[in-house]
Amino acid sequence: MQRLKGKTAMVVGAGSIGPGWGNGKATAVTFAREGAQVFCVDRNGTAAQETVDIIASEGGKATAFTADVSRTADVEAMVAACMKAYGRIDVLDNNVGIAEMGNVVNVPEASWDHVFNVNLKSAYLAMKHVIPVMEKQGGGSIINISSIASIRHLGISYVTYATTKAAMNQMTRTTAVEFAPQHVRVNAILPGLMKTPMVEHSAGLAASYAKGDVEAMWRARDAQVPMGHMGDAWDVANAALFLASDESRYVTGIELVVDGGITLKVN
Repeated sequence: MQRLKGKTAMVVGAGSIGPGWGNGKATAVTFAREGAQVFCVDRNGTAAQETVDIIASEGGKATAFTADVSRTADVEAMVAACMKAYGRIDVLDNNVGIAEMGNVVNVPEASWDHVFNVNLKSAYLAMKHVIPVMEKQGGGSIINISSIASIRHLGISYVTYATTKAAMNQMTRTTAVEFAPQHVRVNAILPGLMKTPMVEHSAGLAASYAKGDVEAMWRARDAQVPMGHMGDAWDVANAALFLASDESRYVTGIELVVDGGITLKVN
């Protein structure tokens, strides 16, 4: 339908940690299929290039860039490279995130700092350097990938993940209000229990759910969802597509829950 025709989309976290479709990878490909030229950023340059190759094989236009977006210099270089390649940034999709296990008593301080840098500081830095570009252009759409862990306890002990995502929600709300006059929209997507490579490769999650048995973890997670199954990366990508497109031109500051109904449950 070419819903993003003529737009440049920067997807941060556009690679995948393993075989299959992570949220960022699926989002980058979805954006390209809808007409956007996509600037694919990932800490793993090979993973970013794999996403670009998929887009190119389908006739789309994309560029790969390697960056650690918890570092200011890398983010500045990322934005400069995108501007050099495409001249504008219409959409910013912040899709970087890690989950490390632990509660406030037993989580190591180093783990606390690391998760905050990766999950929250990265989105702050990306917005800090992209919003001025969008202001000069006359607007843009920013999509922060949060989690339902930001609004519910899911029975998993990962306080750093839940806390960083909750902070991301509030950062989204306040930034949306402050930059609405410049037509910069800022929204968050809160995925529920998703079947993605990040979850599959998280030893801590598998251990928490099923003593390390990944297949048993999948079954347990399916059983938690009112719809009877987890979502996947394409569910997140399609939500991001709506927020990236002009169809959502009057939508800002929301938390779009994509979870099959799990947050409606009492337990």
